[in-house]
Amino acid sequence: MKGKLIVFEGTDGSGKATQTRLLVERLQREGKEPRQITFPRYDNESSALIRMYLGGEFGTDPGDVNAYAASAFYAVDRFASYKQDWGNFYENGGLIVADRYTTSNAVHQASKLPKEEREPYLNWLFHFEYALMGLPKPDVVFYLDIPTEITGEMRKKREADTNTTADIHEKDEQYLRECRSNAAEVAKLCGWERVDCVREGRLLSVEEIHEEIVRRLEKLI
Repeated sequence: MKGKLIVFEGTDGSGKATQTRLLVERLQREGKEPRQITFPRYDNESSALIRMYLGGEFGTDPGDVNAYAASAFYAVDRFASYKQDWGNFYENGGLIVADRYTTSNAVHQASKLPKEEREPYLNWLFHFEYALMGLPKPDVVFYLDIPTEITGEMRKKREADTNTTADIHEKDEQYLRECRSNAAEVAKLCGWERVDCVREGRLLSVEEIHEEIVRRLEKLI
């Protein structure tokens, strides 16, 4: 009996971690026993190539590592996590809530490619991870859409609060803009649940976004 996999996706600084946590806490209050996972797993050996890539060791521009190579770095980390951590739980009917997943490659790596090459890349990506590597497909993906200018401000605040520095993705605003533009197309193509976090020029509160997600989830699963 397979479990359920709920994924939160979005560009950097869009609130994925917060919404993942809020949903897990909500499900726990309702008597469910979800497991929360986050990618990449920066404190694990399986993310070594990701850390080298984001740290600029293969080049300081995101495009210095092509979409397929970078995707393989992230896929290996997911495969290791599935085997080491949550695979048995999921296979036995467990509920997983993920802050990023294969879908992050669809957002960030496809954006490196010319538009006519993006759909073939997505076909390769999903076949690689779901069919060849045997990772489960998400049951639902919530894509949190926020303008790049706002996510940049949120990201800078997070860096100040946590005393961290931006990686090569986060430093490149034009790359992030392209990621957001690409994500809108991918979300439509793949049937993701797009959540517009800015309405009539106003950024919705964390609680408003959470309640909308809960309402949609009740209809979907």
